Amino acid sequence: QVQLVESGGGLVQAGGSLRLSCAASGRAFSSHSMGWFRQAPGKEREFVSALNWSGSNTYYSDSAKGRFTISRDNAKNTLYLQMNSLKPEDTAVYYCAGGRVATSRVAAYDYWGRGTQVTVSS
Repeated sequence: QVQLVESGGGLVQAGGSLRLSCAASGRAFSSHSMGWFRQAPGKEREFVSALNWSGSNTYYSDSAKGRFTISRDNAKNTLYLQMNSLKPEDTAVYYCAGGRVATSRVAAYDYWGRGTQVTVSS
């Protein structure tokens, strides 16, 4: 069992940066692939980024590529998402998730946090 708690969201102007963190409980964190997803009001939850258990393989959505960086620190049981050059369309609740495979599929993840709000003003 892995419990996930996101933090680091907030209000930022377009072009700004935020770093999201996802703190995981339990020793199983280092054996899980992890992902970031987001959900804007009235829209479906969408994939942002994912990485495997070691962090050696990373994956990004087209909208995140070149602006966001996913990373993890297994010694600290923490997942990160560095977000640069933020745009108003990045406004959403951001969720971290844990699963067996690093994938863009929402259904593949077994554990989810409650999310952190990111709002980007124009």
